[in-house]
Amino acid sequence: MTAAEFRKIALSLPDAVESSDVGHPDFRVGARGKIFATLGYPGDCFGVLMLTPDRQQELISRHPEMFVPAKGAWGRRGSTQVLLEVAKREVIERAMQSAWRKVAPKRLAKQFS
Repeated sequence: MTAAEFRKIALSLPDAVESSDVGHPDFRVGARGKIFATLGYPGDCFGVLMLTPDRQQELISRHPEMFVPAKGAWGRRGSTQVLLEVAKREVIERAMQSAWRKVAPKRLAKQFS
């Protein structure tokens, strides 16, 4: 998967917008919404998904070659690094939807399901 493909998946979700935080592209629900994914951290070959800790552990156990928790407290709270070069589109789509649902307004998430 490329960064462009990761970006396309993120922006395909309802009300998703691209912004930037500390020099890295991020993806939010709505213009002022919460971040559900980022690109380029800790390096260009990574994406990050903001998952629940349970969903993070599920994905890491099923796909350890694709996912690793971010370091420190962020990782313990569910921030999950994605190694883009080995990521499979169908897995990332489902994981990205989980990250989006975690921060999307309930009314919007309900319409999407």
